[in-house]
Amino acid sequence: MKPDTRAEALIRRLQVGKAPVDAWRLARQLGVRVERADLGEECSGVLVRKGGAAVIGVNYSHHPNRQRFTIAHELGHFLLHKGDKYVDKGTATVQFRNAESSTGTQSEEREANQFAAALLMPAEWVRREFARHPFDLGDDEAVNAMCRRFGVSSQALSFRLVNLGLLRESFA
Repeated sequence: MKPDTRAEALIRRLQVGKAPVDAWRLARQLGVRVERADLGEECSGVLVRKGGAAVIGVNYSHHPNRQRFTIAHELGHFLLHKGDKYVDKGTATVQFRNAESSTGTQSEEREANQFAAALLMPAEWVRREFARHPFDLGDDEAVNAMCRRFGVSSQALSFRLVNLGLLRESFA
């Protein structure tokens, strides 16, 4: 199943009804503990699995929107990548979210990013909101209003709008 399909199914299963999606609550509902941690400048988050337990560490120094995206990204790894491709650190399985993961160059990272975007900005909700208040990326006020509505950064929203075919890529 594709990452966005998995995210949409999770939203339906957990009966999430409005934006912004509470990634912290979703993690709890999935049995994944989330802890704020000092992960240094380069690392946004980490997923650690040991046995049947999982913990997401999220960088407490990052903006709350970035923390939410990181949690959603790590939930993507948790649900999509059952540990067979993670880096082993001792007896725990570890996957870091860092600068490389945000570029989306690795297949697993692209999938986790797609999952996070679909979880925090479900296609149907974004299309409905955009139809109500269409804009272009030069309209900072409208972009910021939609970012606040979904609790995401302007970069995340811009990529989502382009990927959904609502805007042309002119920001890259």
